[in-house]
Amino acid sequence: MPAHFPRDDWALAQFDGTALFEHADPRLGTHQDWGTLIFNYGRREVKSFLLASAHYWLSEFHIDGIRVDAVASMLYLDYSRKHDEWLPNRYGGRENLEAIEFLRDFNVMVHEQFPGALTMAEESTSWPMVSRPTYLGGLGFSMKWNMGWMNDTLSYFEHDAVHRRFHHNQLTFGQLYSYTENFVLPFSHDEVVHGKRSLLDKMPGDAWQKFANLRLLFTYQMTYPGKKLNFMGNELAQGLEWGVGRELDWWLLARDSHKGIQTCTRDLNQLYRNTPALHDLDFTHEGFQWIDCHDADQSTLSYVRRARDGRFVVVALNFTPVPRKHYRLGVPRAGTYRELFNSDSSYYGGGNLGNGSGIEAKAGSWMSYPASINVTLPPLAGIILVLA
Repeated sequence: MPAHFPRDDWALAQFDGTALFEHADPRLGTHQDWGTLIFNYGRREVKSFLLASAHYWLSEFHIDGIRVDAVASMLYLDYSRKHDEWLPNRYGGRENLEAIEFLRDFNVMVHEQFPGALTMAEESTSWPMVSRPTYLGGLGFSMKWNMGWMNDTLSYFEHDAVHRRFHHNQLTFGQLYSYTENFVLPFSHDEVVHGKRSLLDKMPGDAWQKFANLRLLFTYQMTYPGKKLNFMGNELAQGLEWGVGRELDWWLLARDSHKGIQTCTRDLNQLYRNTPALHDLDFTHEGFQWIDCHDADQSTLSYVRRARDGRFVVVALNFTPVPRKHYRLGVPRAGTYRELFNSDSSYYGGGNLGNGSGIEAKAGSWMSYPASINVTLPPLAGIILVLA
């Protein structure tokens, strides 16, 4: 973790009795939020130590990639500090120039020496070009965690369904910046610890609605542009927060509702892998097109996901417990559509409300599309349609 290290006497702090790995000045060398120490990235020995550490994980353990924690705290000298508690760089700015150089060198090393390995930044600000190549002025990461999408999405889902109409923009705003970086959509360890509650426990409503909301959350995540990350235990619908001192609550799988979430997650993973329209163009706007992003009154969203070869799927999501029957959507082409996925399936613990073996889309302009289709949207559920 190159962002910081602990003060333990037996570790790196004051390693030779002096500030060897850290800064001597606490205005540069101490993280006030965590009580940890900051590496002195300007020292060649420290930089070499950190690069060698990353190289060791990749060369000796053959890991597939590295996620760098708390990148924002590395980039800004005034990170979480008052105006008189930090020192500017040599140009008078707040950017940590030595940390920026280290991150770029780290990414160049990984991508040159370990082709195919991924580097991912947990970066929570609007720092530009985090996942753009260093030769273009970027930091060189493969991907960046989309913290804005995560926060907006979880905040939206925590609202009772009757109030979601007033927060519709939390689901639509992300498209304004979705393609500025190569984004990962994370539901990470940080969201299920320290009093934040498990994903299931964040969901409003009675027990049935909580599980339906969780299936809908995963459906939304897996169909929205960006790569996916789910922390262990999310797929079991754990009721308790994750605990470092105990194993996951595997015993929950004896209950149909929890087994349904696991089955739903498995099927979404397989669907994502096997359906190019859901992953081919995750990082470019050509892979996504709204059908209707304005239906706040009924709390629905619908969009098209496209693959490079022109194949597409239609996604429709209903964020209320009210079934929407005869719901008319514009679609890219006339023809017979079938459900590729329905989060309300009884296999997942849902009510099995859906669209049967197929539905016909008729030619005729609707919502700026050349054809339209009348579908049934199950309560607190998402459906994925494909041309039969």
